[in-house]
Amino acid sequence: MLTFLGFAMIATFLVLIMLKKMSPIAALVLIPALFCVFAGKGAHLGDYVIDGVGKLAPTAAMLMFAIVYFGVMIDVGLFDPIVKGILRFCKADPMRVVVGTAVLAAIVSLDGDGSTTFMITVSAMYPLYKRLGLSLVVMTGVAATANGVMNTLPWGGPTARAATALKLDAADIFVPMIPALAVGLLSVFVLAYVLGLRERRRVGTLVLPSGADEEPELVTVGTGTGTGTGAGAGAGAGAAAGEGTAVATAAGAGTGVPSAGSGAPASGGDAGEEGFQGLDPQRATLRPRLYWFNAGLTVALLTAMIMELLPIPVLFLLGAALALTVNFPHMPDQKARIAAHADNVLNVAGMVFAAAVFTGVLSGTGMVKHMADWLVGAIPEGMGPHMALVTGLLSLPLTYFMSNDGFYFGVLPVLAEAGAAHGVSPLEIARASLVGQALHMSSPLVPAVYVLVGMAKVEFGDHTRFTVKWAALTCLVVLAAGMVFGII
Repeated sequence: MLTFLGFAMIATFLVLIMLKKMSPIAALVLIPALFCVFAGKGAHLGDYVIDGVGKLAPTAAMLMFAIVYFGVMIDVGLFDPIVKGILRFCKADPMRVVVGTAVLAAIVSLDGDGSTTFMITVSAMYPLYKRLGLSLVVMTGVAATANGVMNTLPWGGPTARAATALKLDAADIFVPMIPALAVGLLSVFVLAYVLGLRERRRVGTLVLPSGADEEPELVTVGTGTGTGTGAGAGAGAGAAAGEGTAVATAAGAGTGVPSAGSGAPASGGDAGEEGFQGLDPQRATLRPRLYWFNAGLTVALLTAMIMELLPIPVLFLLGAALALTVNFPHMPDQKARIAAHADNVLNVAGMVFAAAVFTGVLSGTGMVKHMADWLVGAIPEGMGPHMALVTGLLSLPLTYFMSNDGFYFGVLPVLAEAGAAHGVSPLEIARASLVGQALHMSSPLVPAVYVLVGMAKVEFGDHTRFTVKWAALTCLVVLAAGMVFGII
């Protein structure tokens, strides 16, 4: 009975999420509460939730302060010189432009949010692609795949979900995966190089008109009065809530990073081609005199995280407090920066705490154990000791055809229990579950991908046909590297 109820609860959750009949937060709370009653254990619901909240609080704290920290770093201009340097590097060489796209997308992905990454990357690179006549699906494919690899950062969503679902420390999952993910990112750069050479052969190396081969400038923020396309408008609104990513900087908050609606091309022919918006070099929140302080602070923070000097939530709490205090010493300015990122903080933290209901009911009622017992019996005996490999392979189609919420909260706990029955550590299962993220970022269930194709004026079908094969190959490279290094 519990086996049937468990699978029925997961199926109901997945269907409602994929059909967008309920928000992830509502589904994570209401569906397990209902099935807890069906299982005859409604009286224990409070105990399940309180136990889950206590275990998930560190993950929620990490995401909250990571959002604030990287949001402030974008506000004060930490990434502006990086964008300018990449544009200078690209010049008019198609190969450099494509490689520069991959590098820029990877660097900006440090903020943990796909929507922000795609808006900044497309705003910076789109004019070069148009002037040189390069394929725009190459830009969207490279950017999405690079962001997918970087999306495995602890504050990016999947790692936090895996840690939440299996009640593990995010650092224990992510830090050992760094070598495999580094190989995956390197493969993206190699892919960008090969695609860039192909584009160079196709169009040649041109000279940008009107002195554009000199130092390029960032596109400044326009009025944002154009009407967003259907793909771009509103797509970013669900990025934090739907996919759990960290920073989707609000338009009008003084950051110069546009929302999906304002950043999308204007309707009406080519008028929108000159209206792309990026980092405003004149925004009021810039702190050029503090650039090296902010860069040093970010490097120190990431280094301390890798070395595990302190728990990740504590590191981001200290980093966010220090960044706010130094960059915005006046209280009204600090409140404004916090308010600018409050929506994303609420969405992401709310998702984590809502997950306490789902995971609490799933484990507290015994559904996970019963489903795992059934799954163990269904898996051939010879595959049991290789459940980490099975999880890695399953992560490709499952994270593409379902949301991260569905996979990590619905499927991963079952795989982990099945693996545990064969002596496979939950940490190995959690690490293997991250393998499919490069492909996941081009899934039609990811709101950020519509920001990408909308701003780039690329048909989603064209993007999918071009990207899926390369993203899947990148996933397999990460999986193979993980096995070679003994991580998975």
